[in-house]
Amino acid sequence: MIKAVIFDIDNTLYSYDENHMYGMQALADYCNRTFDISEEEMRNCYKKAGIIMIDRIGTDTAAIHSRMLRMLCMLELLGQPLFPHVRNMYHAYWDTLIAHAVPSPGVLEFLKELKDRNIRIGIGTDMTAYIQYKKLEAIGAAPYIDFIVTSEEAGIEKPAGRFFELCVEKAGVAAEECAFIGDNVRKDIEGAWENGLKGIWYTQEKEPAESCDFPTLRSFVGIDVEEFLNGNTL
Repeated sequence: MIKAVIFDIDNTLYSYDENHMYGMQALADYCNRTFDISEEEMRNCYKKAGIIMIDRIGTDTAAIHSRMLRMLCMLELLGQPLFPHVRNMYHAYWDTLIAHAVPSPGVLEFLKELKDRNIRIGIGTDMTAYIQYKKLEAIGAAPYIDFIVTSEEAGIEKPAGRFFELCVEKAGVAAEECAFIGDNVRKDIEGAWENGLKGIWYTQEKEPAESCDFPTLRSFVGIDVEEFLNGNTL
């Protein structure tokens, strides 16, 4: 029986892809007003900065997601002063993205049902901790969460074994009693199964675009929680 359910955040509890567009538009607007560059120039700079920062960091850790470091690299490429623009650009992106974020259909109801049944509810997410906490609060998921593992804390990203070991440790139950729900087949699902957890691929309200040998979940709406916890849907 499932005794703990662990969720990815981005493109699982809410749509990162959809809300990233809002954040990028806010960033483009800031760069246009402040540096008189076009949206295309901003986006090219953003991509180039991402390559530079990942090369500098040199390891698969949460820092590769840092928008603060990305903005720093952008300003270096643009030849612009760092202050106050690094922080302003960071907030233009994240504050706008988070302001538009809404929970995935049915997920809050699912979390409530799990909580009512005393199931341990966790988060297992790549990314820096601060911004992930902000997202959980913004979409209304925070009251249901019992524990959180970020790649910042684990020191390495999914699908590393250390990451999933820490999830199981915090869950306080056996690995085989943990379900891990996420959108990324390699990082979330294969990683979970390789480390003894039951990985479930959330396909974001869509039919899977690819075949998958793992359990899938198209929507959080209408889940039979009893059947889910007994493993009959896995």
